[in-house]
Amino acid sequence: MTTLQSVPALGTHPASGSLPSRAETRDQLSRATYDLLVIGGGILGISTAWHAAQSGLRVALVDAGDFAGATSSASSKLLHGGLRYLQTGAVKLVAENHFERRAVSREVAPHLANPLTFYLPVYKGGPHGAAKLGAGVFAYSALSAFGDGVGHVISPAKAQRDVPELRTDDLKAVAVYRDDQMNDARMALMTVRAAVEAGAVVLNHAAVTGLRFTRGRVTGAELKDSTDGTEFGVDARLVLNATGPWVDHLRKMEDPNAAPSIRLSKGAHLVLKRTRPWRAALATPIDKYRITFALPWEDMLLLGTTDEEYEGDPADVSVTEDDTAQILDEAAFSIRDQQLSRDLITYSFAGLRVLPGGPGDTSKAKRETVVTEGRGGMLSVAGGKWTTFRHIGRTVMNKLAALPGHPLAEDMEPMNRLPRKLPLPGIANPNAVAHRLLVDGPAPGPRMAPDTARHLATHYGSLAFDIARLANENPELAERVHPDAPEIWAQVAYARDHEWAETADDVLRRRTTLTIRGLATDDVREGVEKLLADRD
Repeated sequence: MTTLQSVPALGTHPASGSLPSRAETRDQLSRATYDLLVIGGGILGISTAWHAAQSGLRVALVDAGDFAGATSSASSKLLHGGLRYLQTGAVKLVAENHFERRAVSREVAPHLANPLTFYLPVYKGGPHGAAKLGAGVFAYSALSAFGDGVGHVISPAKAQRDVPELRTDDLKAVAVYRDDQMNDARMALMTVRAAVEAGAVVLNHAAVTGLRFTRGRVTGAELKDSTDGTEFGVDARLVLNATGPWVDHLRKMEDPNAAPSIRLSKGAHLVLKRTRPWRAALATPIDKYRITFALPWEDMLLLGTTDEEYEGDPADVSVTEDDTAQILDEAAFSIRDQQLSRDLITYSFAGLRVLPGGPGDTSKAKRETVVTEGRGGMLSVAGGKWTTFRHIGRTVMNKLAALPGHPLAEDMEPMNRLPRKLPLPGIANPNAVAHRLLVDGPAPGPRMAPDTARHLATHYGSLAFDIARLANENPELAERVHPDAPEIWAQVAYARDHEWAETADDVLRRRTTLTIRGLATDDVREGVEKLLADRD
């Protein structure tokens, strides 16, 4: 690993200078009264802040940890219509999901999403027959207006050519459909960037220690910067609680007698090295309602997920031995043993789905968004699906416009007058970006490696050229962070200066893929921490 010399904060392109300091941001947050304070930097809060800023409101967004630091970076990494929802007859929901999926993957963020073919194996004695699954994938593709082709059934031999580790014992047929995939942490960060470009002021690692009240109404929050302990406050006409699994915790700050509004379901995943290339994903039915996924993702294999009620502290959620055993056992229904060796596991993670409160099996619960208004006027929003993050942002904004007394309506542009499919920063054809990076490359020095060029193109889009310029200006930043990963040190400097990275985990887990690859070694972590410390 390259030993980096001191690399102070660098500007990139003149149009995209470094971020203000945390002290400057705190001062800005403290001095103004915002129309909307969003507490919670998961994708729901980020999307709402983005749409609110677009509508002309003065918006602040804070999070106790990192942006997308919990549930929003612990998903199955899919933009999908929700094939299993056809089981419950939710045809309209699937069609709406498909609309959002196509909008994000084709017009909003084609640089951050990629199409993925899915195979549903039909085994002898399985929960569904070939005819039923064949009809299901046809209906699924029809609800997508056949924009990704027609769902159909293929032979086991053909499927095994794309998924060499597919278990073929008792395999009768394979149903085929298509959805899209993403790196959820990168998608969230680009949405934060979009919110800031629209005018929002954001700060991560700033925990709410209390709410501010004016004549019984919630009118802001007291905060503490966890990086240095500085305490400050933010005033706002309206506060939105978008804290995900912690939503009821904040509701109790508003009203100690507030009844629980949600319940939590834990979803665990494993990341493994691949023994052979995969050109398609597996979606294997476990029972009538559940599917387990095996997804080629970030040059690795992603397995999961579990679905069980969770009643502990959200901060303590983790992957247990039982979770690992369950995921591997369920994956073994359709994957050969050599791909499921525990020695291949590089990382595991667990997130919490936020579901409407009430009885019943969490695997059958609707993934719907819950919006409530508290006694002090604070709005709380929780739940929903990653795929529909833009729709959720618009839904919350429509709720804000319709509040009694219409406190914000006259200051905001109606949602139906805003661009319906505003792209995220960096929008570009990733193939074209990768080609340019390979042709132009950092110079002087060796050309950029093909895997690095492809990685930058599919994680930053056209913003990858800013990272290439950093590598150009400082050859040390053109070196790989780890020899077995595509990332280069310029990404770490860029994360520090342009993507609100404060800690090594911010960089290694969410702004790069080093942790999920099992490559966040002590040397790598030390190098990242050194570079993060070299701020102006």
